[in-house]
Amino acid sequence: MRRLARLLIAAAFACAAIPTIASAQAAPSPAPFRPLPNVHDAVTHGTAVAGGRRIAYTARAGTILLKDKENDPAASMFYVAYTADRTDARTRPVTFFWNGGPGSSTIWLHMGSFGPVRVDVPNNATQPGAAPTLRNNDATLLDTSDLVFVDAIGTGWSTVVARGKTSDYYGVDEDAKAFSQFIQRWITRNGRWQSPKFLFGESYGTTRAANVANLLQTDGVAVSGIVLLSSALDYNFLPFGNGPGEDLAYIGYLPTEAAVAWYHHKAAGNPPSLPAFLNEVRAFAGGPYAQALLRGDTLDSTTRAQIVAKMHAYTGLSPAYIEAANLRINPNRFEQELLRAEGRNVGRYDGRYSGPAIDRNAAFVDYDPSDTMTSAAYVAAFNHYAHDVLHYRDDRPYDVLDFKVNQDWKYQRGTDPSAVSVVADLQSVMVQNPSLHVLSANGYFDLATSFYGTEYLLNHLNLSLEQRKRLHYAYFNSGHQVYLNHDALVQFKNELVTFYRTATTAPTRVSRTATTVPGRVARAAVAGTRGVRGAPDARERTQR
Repeated sequence: MRRLARLLIAAAFACAAIPTIASAQAAPSPAPFRPLPNVHDAVTHGTAVAGGRRIAYTARAGTILLKDKENDPAASMFYVAYTADRTDARTRPVTFFWNGGPGSSTIWLHMGSFGPVRVDVPNNATQPGAAPTLRNNDATLLDTSDLVFVDAIGTGWSTVVARGKTSDYYGVDEDAKAFSQFIQRWITRNGRWQSPKFLFGESYGTTRAANVANLLQTDGVAVSGIVLLSSALDYNFLPFGNGPGEDLAYIGYLPTEAAVAWYHHKAAGNPPSLPAFLNEVRAFAGGPYAQALLRGDTLDSTTRAQIVAKMHAYTGLSPAYIEAANLRINPNRFEQELLRAEGRNVGRYDGRYSGPAIDRNAAFVDYDPSDTMTSAAYVAAFNHYAHDVLHYRDDRPYDVLDFKVNQDWKYQRGTDPSAVSVVADLQSVMVQNPSLHVLSANGYFDLATSFYGTEYLLNHLNLSLEQRKRLHYAYFNSGHQVYLNHDALVQFKNELVTFYRTATTAPTRVSRTATTVPGRVARAAVAGTRGVRGAPDARERTQR
């Protein structure tokens, strides 16, 4: 030990003797200075009709400045808030919405879901016109809650400023801290500390929502409700490079593949009831199928043949393909394979959509029809709306989807090298906050995030029976972006009204969905419908 001490002292003197210019060379260069956006908040007024009444509201498009540890400006977050006029801020809920990516702006939820206006997209999974209609939203949630749509830093018009660094925001926990700070600054600026607070995340936005809720709880900000739309709570359940023996994604996605096959009339017997059909597939996926995968190479030929026959009946894929895939159907390949004989591929975000295959022999799709057929409509409508209706004057291009954010994203949490998971965050906040309710909303035809995989995760939160009563479920005949089907959007709105009522009343009140087993709350799912490019890497295929 003494010898080590002497060596350390000698090293210290040696370092002190090095010319100062070496120290200067070793010092990191300061971050470039980025000026604050010279854009003023824009305030407009409008009227919405929802829940059978007219609602006068104020729209504010603007930014909130985030501070670093030294309380210096570091980032600017863009948002659009809709607040109903002449309401009591103490009892009026406020909901914070965001999409995912993680490099996605919130244009999709803003212009498609529960704001006062929406993009007019056909119900039948066909492409909208080049100049889509922007219409009043009959399913707006403004009759129930004020609404705040927020863009993540690096997307939309949200950006680092001054000496801020992207590395302080492009990461699972770094990003959640930014949103937590934004929410606390917004409720302080607008006097909403007593309002019931809700978080609404889609896709990677659910990863963010669980994390943010837990951070807010730690800071003494209790959340009344979380809406998880198309959940990505644990990346072990997503089809990204699953190795031998990692079978959870295959089990989780099989019911979704069956749903998409049903929609395109590829399921054997053309079952009349989608929910009943999917309950059967769920039982198979979590039972005989999971047991067969668990046996691996020891699976006997008789059982294997039975599994192949069932999978063929459920998914419409040929027995030869299922055998060649070793019973493990990658949803990214399924998009190309289901309609291969017809020269078409189905959408990842929404399996109802299909488009002509560019390379009919490819293993993976060349593009996602549900993305390419709808994105232009949203981008055109938002830019018109922001500039010409909200009168927000920012000359910078609105960054809809930034792949560099995805590439630079720090998926690792602390020193944990394992796949991203926020299941423990959700469990923690539900246990600590006995008033918190969570709604899991899923589209049956979502090949980006599976509804059955989400059910598995929510069934493994290690909650008591009373705590589980605060978990709610809703399912829809739509995809990742449930709101692309207007019928599903209206049904979703009805589910939300009940959910908000439950989450903001006494704990003894239990909603009609609170004790329902997943699969039985699908009454909203059956009405009226039938029917990113490159390798599937976690950092290339975004989760909106």
